[in-house]
Amino acid sequence: MNYHTTNSSPVTSSGVCMDDDAPKNCHRLVILGSARVGKTSLVTRFLGGQFEDCYTPTIEDFHRKLYRIRGEVYQLDILDTSGNHPFPAMRRLSFLTGDLFVIVFSMELRETYEEAIRLREQILEVKASSASGTRSKKHLPKVPMVLAGNKSDIMTKTVTTNEVEAYCASQDSACIYVEISAKTNCNIDELFYELFNVAGLPPEMAPNHHKRVTTTFGSPTILPTHVPSARNKKTLTIKRRLSDAMGVVEENVRRPSIRTDLLIMRAKTTTSGDSDGSSSAANIGRITGNTRSNQTACCLQ
Repeated sequence: MNYHTTNSSPVTSSGVCMDDDAPKNCHRLVILGSARVGKTSLVTRFLGGQFEDCYTPTIEDFHRKLYRIRGEVYQLDILDTSGNHPFPAMRRLSFLTGDLFVIVFSMELRETYEEAIRLREQILEVKASSASGTRSKKHLPKVPMVLAGNKSDIMTKTVTTNEVEAYCASQDSACIYVEISAKTNCNIDELFYELFNVAGLPPEMAPNHHKRVTTTFGSPTILPTHVPSARNKKTLTIKRRLSDAMGVVEENVRRPSIRTDLLIMRAKTTTSGDSDGSSSAANIGRITGNTRSNQTACCLQ
């Protein structure tokens, strides 16, 4: 994935044409947690898939979902990480390039909750270090983050709701807790609704708040561009407004290269120190030397 400026209409690897409104709003969601806590099952549910009871270890999976919401195009990249951390440098890079995080633990295994707390602290320290050059807990950034207590359908629990809620209450307002069950699909939509809300993203990005557009590989599908006029918008009900939001999962998307991730990391670090509110995508465009146009887009290389 490269962020660059373009005047052409990008077409994704699955044939999803985003017409003239290339997504300026690009965000990366990173899913973290111990092995066998249900990270991949959660991602599968989010993308509209069914729960699979068999376990297959994940090294690192990459997904992308595109949205058109109230005339704006949003791109959400999803990084499903390994619970075994075989490459510490890669894990650190995922902390730096992530914009919002879901840290999953199993409510039946206390050690996975303790690991979730460690992961949250590491994310904050790494981001603080990249922004200021020092590891200072006094100046930890606010990072949109959900602690997801999975397997809430299991009767025997070693982690209580009260203790996790108490921990989140002791943190900043960007740290929230949601109990879920990927197996029964319980609270999956609520988790992402809360996450996108705290991240300042449209709530329509949550699974049950937009129309799902399906694609056939090799057959272009266009996210509709029609946007109601300002006068008509006033008469629309909330339900109708939500129904105008659409999302599509991009098939066979390539994971960005390490070089691209490093550029993204550099741009985001630069953005965190900017006072003019310039976007990460714009900074990456400057870093990569692609400044041929004022329109900034996020496209696959």
